Amino acid sequence: MQVSVESTGNLERRMNFSLPADQLESTVSGRLREIARTAKMKGFRPGKVPAKVIEQRYGEQVKAEVLGGMVRQTFDSAVRQHDLRLAGNPRIDRAGEGELEFVATFEVVPDFGDVDVSKLTVVRNTAEVTDADIEQMIGNLRVQRRTWSKVERAAKEGDLVTGSLWTRIDDFRQPAEGSEPFTTAIGSGQLLPALENALVGLEAGVETIIDVAFPEGWRQPQLAGKTAQVHVTLSQVSEPVLPEVDAAFIRSFGVRSGDMDKFRDDIRSNLERELKGALMARLRREVGEQLTSTWAHVELPPRLVENEARGMLAQQLEQIRRGGRDPGQPPANAHEAFLEPARKRVLAGLLVGEVARRHDLRLDPKRVNETLRLIASTYEQPEQVIEMYRNDPQLMQGLQNRVMEEQVIDWIAERAQHTETPLSFQEAIRG
Repeated sequence: MQVSVESTGNLERRMNFSLPADQLESTVSGRLREIARTAKMKGFRPGKVPAKVIEQRYGEQVKAEVLGGMVRQTFDSAVRQHDLRLAGNPRIDRAGEGELEFVATFEVVPDFGDVDVSKLTVVRNTAEVTDADIEQMIGNLRVQRRTWSKVERAAKEGDLVTGSLWTRIDDFRQPAEGSEPFTTAIGSGQLLPALENALVGLEAGVETIIDVAFPEGWRQPQLAGKTAQVHVTLSQVSEPVLPEVDAAFIRSFGVRSGDMDKFRDDIRSNLERELKGALMARLRREVGEQLTSTWAHVELPPRLVENEARGMLAQQLEQIRRGGRDPGQPPANAHEAFLEPARKRVLAGLLVGEVARRHDLRLDPKRVNETLRLIASTYEQPEQVIEMYRNDPQLMQGLQNRVMEEQVIDWIAERAQHTETPLSFQEAIRG
């Protein structure tokens, strides 16, 4: 194996390497012989297919698989041999006309110098679940199971209203004819605030004209960024009827005994799991801000930062699509708006990895199992979720990365100078 590595920038490297042809040929031949022993092809008995036929049928596929494996193995071996620490995935291409000659370009982790986390100052939030939080959750559950009773009065906050509307601005009318039906609970935030707030005080059967300012980027271009008149007519007003917290209500949430104490214990456990996740998210953000501000001077791999920015742009576009809007085709440089947050995210990630490496921090399998069970507990059939993770290497790798990051964050926070700031449950989960 011939390998050479050269610097093409402060953090960019180019590696040239070649593969031994005889090893490739022998490995491919061995794989084809294995296939021949069990291959079933029409016109031949099992295991009696001629080698030439096997090669014609499977040769290219097997060669590509073997070559890909050798490339990865050779590159990984060279990385270890030259003590390189990669930042991101390499790009490996064929070099010139040589079939077994390759060139890999990649970026390496920068030198962070002395990483003394004891100099950091971290605010660590604390919170606990109180009886009042449990009562509030029971109230929320009652609202989820509410029914509606028709009333003959003006609508007020919390009512369910059904009606129709149409919108006009200048010569534009939406819809062109007639009106659009709608149903919403006032205060749910399903409609634009100006429109929803104006529903309070309306009575069924009376048309009301409401001036509504539509936001920029509204799905209807003729209304985007403009104020239009919305004609609203309610057909029915209904008030909520909350269920009693009795045994039947409790059993509907999976507590077979219908016992109130058991119900409250289950709610407390669920809220404590939610709180634990919220506090970790706060701590991750706090430690990340401290890391990125302290080591802001460190040069980062530009391609890694750019890829992160492009990924953040892609996430934003996907969120827009899920919201029912068409984001359109972004300009080629749209990712540049995300370069600064991408830089901070990359810097924090690299520093977390650096701390783990320098202090030989290892993934805790017990914590992985605890986190997996925490995730699964939010689903109706947790055991199926656990099985899904265990059978999907990509899902499990993502989970392990998350747990490892949390372990390092905890490790840093424990050794940094920190103060504790108490929060209420509601303050903590609001992020």
